[in-house]
Amino acid sequence: MENKEFQFKTNINCGGCIASVKPHLDKDSNITEWNVDITDKDKILTVKSGGITQEQLIEIVQRAGFKIEPVSK
Repeated sequence: MENKEFQFKTNINCGGCIASVKPHLDKDSNITEWNVDITDKDKILTVKSGGITQEQLIEIVQRAGFKIEPVSK
């Protein structure tokens, strides 16, 4: 499956939040790269995917205890 990039608004707003979501995102082999821009007011999570769906990503972040919504392009 081709690489896709997804962007989401989140409430992941500090290093501690990133540390608690990291194991959830890192353990999914379909995520090739991810990062959160905590300096952006919308705390944008960018995920490069090698085959995960937007719905699966939302589920992972919600399971980690954070709010997440897709950024409309």
